[in-house]
Amino acid sequence: MENIAIYPGTFDPITNGHVDLIRRATAIFPRVHVLVAADTKKTPMFSAEERCEMVKEAVKDLDRAVVEIFNGLLVEQVRRLSANIIIRGLRAVSDFEYESQMALMNKRLHPEVETFFMISTEEYAYVSSSFVKEIAGLGGEVGSMVPPGVARMLYSRYGSNPAGR
Repeated sequence: MENIAIYPGTFDPITNGHVDLIRRATAIFPRVHVLVAADTKKTPMFSAEERCEMVKEAVKDLDRAVVEIFNGLLVEQVRRLSANIIIRGLRAVSDFEYESQMALMNKRLHPEVETFFMISTEEYAYVSSSFVKEIAGLGGEVGSMVPPGVARMLYSRYGSNPAGR
């Protein structure tokens, strides 16, 4: 059986940490479906369509990555895509408690699925979408934390342009 992986997230916006994880996952799995959550309990800054386009642009050079929007239960997407791996990134020990609970619930709902935890690289361990939005909103420079297109969208949304970027 081919191991098809799913990497779900809100990606509001996608960060270089997310991109690094996707790049590393595509080196392991023959196909990685990056699923952008449309229905989320969070209040995203960008629409699902905008977030999906940002992710597509960020991973356009990765042939094994497929990007799409999803609604509903993640395990239903796992079944639809005939996947058997859910990828989750861990930046710190504090992420593990929540992520392990989600992994166990997904396993309960779909016993054939496995969750594959990937530790973020040191370079991106502190980067989060929330921090990036806060920094950009206060006029700070986020170009080292997000892909160039994402930085442009953030600066446009906030009406800022640090250092003439």
